[in-house]
Amino acid sequence: METRLIVLKDYKRTGVLSDADKTELRAAAQILKNGGLAAFPTETVYGLGGDALRKEAARKIYAAKGRPSDNPLIVHISNMDQLYPLIDSMPEAARKMADRFWPGPLTMVFRKSDAVPAETTGGLDTVAVRFPVHPVARALIEYSGTVIAAPSANLSGRPSTTNAEHCIEDLTGRVEAIVDGGSCDIGLESTILDVSTGEPVLLRPGAVTLEMIRETLGADIGEDAAIKGPLEEGERPKAPGMKYRHYAPKAQMVLVTERHGGSISGAVAELLEKHLREKKKCALLCSEECIAELKLSRPLILEGVTVKSSGSRNDKSEMAHVLFERLREMDAEDIEFIAAEGCSEEQLGKALMNRMQKASAWQILYV
Repeated sequence: METRLIVLKDYKRTGVLSDADKTELRAAAQILKNGGLAAFPTETVYGLGGDALRKEAARKIYAAKGRPSDNPLIVHISNMDQLYPLIDSMPEAARKMADRFWPGPLTMVFRKSDAVPAETTGGLDTVAVRFPVHPVARALIEYSGTVIAAPSANLSGRPSTTNAEHCIEDLTGRVEAIVDGGSCDIGLESTILDVSTGEPVLLRPGAVTLEMIRETLGADIGEDAAIKGPLEEGERPKAPGMKYRHYAPKAQMVLVTERHGGSISGAVAELLEKHLREKKKCALLCSEECIAELKLSRPLILEGVTVKSSGSRNDKSEMAHVLFERLREMDAEDIEFIAAEGCSEEQLGKALMNRMQKASAWQILYV
């Protein structure tokens, strides 16, 4: 299959869709109308889009990603009128969350209507829906004349794509088009909140934080067990990213995080020394503060490994923005072992740690 690269030149330069950009987007929308697939930017990560109401398009998405068919897709809308035909009912909690956070990086899981095929929902009787704020995503959905099922635009299990270059790497020859709208702002997938039962439950943390949700709903909100560890064999995922290996680099990765007052820099140095002795090509993914500590205490370690900065410990937004980009850089450099610094789990830190825990296959060292 030939993959067309559609570059939104004016949008990438100005942040505003020009008439020329809109013409290019209409070409991508026509591909979706014809049952094809197109990768496109959102504020979170790039999505791999297909017509959510056509079972054949959903099957194509699973095939293009190499994604297990019981892993549900997220349906993207461009206005609230598109929501109601997809769902059985609109709970009050969902209404409150939509009023505050839509459009934005929030996905909600509803009881689905018969309009949504089982192929889109992974066979579940619920549907995950998101209303993105990104102007390219909104325009593409509008021009397509339908709602778009769009998981992250990466091969299943790999780090999510946050720019068009990542999509080209993973999806060339697998999809009809890739829309280049520049880098994504947030860099982590959307928050997923299950509102399909009486009590809302957080299924995946994201930029709409647990603290924000609790403040909006005025109540304590439960967290699905899959946030704290992988699902057991045979359990069916309620939302994307809950069951299977996700966000993972090719290298073995160990996540080092502070819990008992220990030294992060000392622990990562010991890990790196061990794997360097085994003649592995090693990398360090950590904060500027950790790098500064190692320059003082273990400078020789830094000379023997590839060092990737995740930004300051005090700037979780920057850490989120660069996480998947750094993991992909290390894949390109054939890194074999990664020592990665974790972070506290307040606010956006919960989403960051969730992605890093999955990327490390839950290999975590607490210090």
